Amino acid sequence: MNKSPKVKGWLTRFRFRKLRTRIFAMMIALSLPPLFILGYVSFNISKETLTETNSNVYRDHLQTSSEVADLLFRNITSLSRSLVLNEDVRKDLMDSSLNAVRNEAEVRARTINRLKSIINHNLLDLRHIDSVCLLDIAFTPYCIGRSDNAGIYEGEQKHQAIEQSDWYKKTVAAQGRVIFYGHNVLEPAKKSFSTIKLFRNSETAAGEAIGVLIININKTIFDNIFSESDNSGEFLVLNDSRSPMESVFARKGIHTEAYENESGFAQSLKDEGYLVSRYRNPTTHWVFVHTVQEKTLLKQSNRIGTATTVIASTIAFVALLISYIVSGGITRPLLRLKKMMVEWTKGNRNFEETFGPDEVGVIGETFKRVAAENEELVERLLRSELKEREAELRALQAQIKPHFLYNTLDSIYWMAAIQNNQEIARMAVALSESFKLSLNKGREEIPVYKELKHIEHYMTIQNIRFKDRFAYIEEVDPAIKSVEIMKLLLQPLVENSIYHGLEKKVGKGTIRLTGMREGEFIQFIVEDDGVGIADMSALERGYGLRNVRERLHLFYGPSSYFEVFSEVNKGTRIVIRFRPQPIREDKHA
Repeated sequence: MNKSPKVKGWLTRFRFRKLRTRIFAMMIALSLPPLFILGYVSFNISKETLTETNSNVYRDHLQTSSEVADLLFRNITSLSRSLVLNEDVRKDLMDSSLNAVRNEAEVRARTINRLKSIINHNLLDLRHIDSVCLLDIAFTPYCIGRSDNAGIYEGEQKHQAIEQSDWYKKTVAAQGRVIFYGHNVLEPAKKSFSTIKLFRNSETAAGEAIGVLIININKTIFDNIFSESDNSGEFLVLNDSRSPMESVFARKGIHTEAYENESGFAQSLKDEGYLVSRYRNPTTHWVFVHTVQEKTLLKQSNRIGTATTVIASTIAFVALLISYIVSGGITRPLLRLKKMMVEWTKGNRNFEETFGPDEVGVIGETFKRVAAENEELVERLLRSELKEREAELRALQAQIKPHFLYNTLDSIYWMAAIQNNQEIARMAVALSESFKLSLNKGREEIPVYKELKHIEHYMTIQNIRFKDRFAYIEEVDPAIKSVEIMKLLLQPLVENSIYHGLEKKVGKGTIRLTGMREGEFIQFIVEDDGVGIADMSALERGYGLRNVRERLHLFYGPSSYFEVFSEVNKGTRIVIRFRPQPIREDKHA
């Protein structure tokens, strides 16, 4: 398809006439875009790598922090279990549930002392515990670390208010498991959170509630869980079991009340340019979160981008300078080469130009040699054409020889017939037919029945020579006679039986040829009752059988089979087996 004149004009306008200018422009086009693309790709790869590394590091950090938190929470859970299992404390609570007569001040003092004794006896790390409160069945508080009151529930409706509270309902539903609550359930203080455990009556099947244990924990515990680092972002602890979601711990006071769940909160932070890592604590089921601003994290990556841009620009400038110098070094020897070629077209074969050892110099010196050897190459071409004509003539003569032999054998046959010499006539006919079958019009495959005819002609000739010493028995399944096989596959086997088995035998001998189909394979067996083969290694030195075996394997592949069995003074048996190729139409018949 021809280009329009407008397109041609546009291309001509932007095509430089000088080769040096073209090289310089090409170097600009090839060097600058890849360099800046490399800088852009490097920046993005470093950004993605840094982001992924940060996510993996802080995910592992959060998991480690969660394990540290589990160790600290386990102390608190152990303390709760010790208090709940103490028989004296449980007896006081049972007496309270039975409304036993008691001195209020004495009971309060005794209960608080028991709590202190149990706490001191367990030798647990209690640095982060603000207070411990025990509520009996009437919700009368006995507290250590705070005043003995029910906090925000103190008043005339205390009993009803506590029973209707969310934390009490969850505590009862937990059936004695420790419940972690994200805030202090007795007072609005934001510096602590509560763990709650129910006392149950173990003497009854129903296990009625007989009291509640509340341990208030200072949120400074999270300072031990999370490492301090202003440059590494912010750690949060979220309780998403409530709606709206509750912030248990956040150093900078991030508000989470507007979000129903942790996923929405995390997505909001991502939209604001934060990278968020999360891990759920198995003890409290709270979500530990780490957030860091992407621009803060990617300060190093931005420096990489800036450095890459500066380096790419410097390399581009150096590349352009070098390309300008190199282009001049290339074009100068090319101009000399152009001058030499122009002189060669005018018939000059002696050149005085010299070239350096670089690639252009190699081209120049090669051209000089080519120009000097041009006449010799022309002469070689003429000699090659003469040899080709001579080969064609030999091929034509080779095609004439078969016709000459056919005509000669035909003349011998008629001369023998005229002289009434039937044996010579029969031999001439058999030899002529055998020769035609051997040539097979140049084809490599022949039907089985033609190969059998070849054997019959060969036996006719041999019996004329040896005065009918050899009997030939053919037992071939008619169903395989139309199958095409490799020519001269069976006749050499019969020939081997005569020359190496029957010819050396005294008296008459018999050759039996058996052919049949076995599944996908065809099998032929040629056996004789001759003298046998004493030295089987002679078969490898001979030409006939070795040639048949090699041709069989080449033509039919490794699945073909060829084996010779022989016993001295008993005879020889040759077995071949192969998978025949599909029958094809004989176009030369």
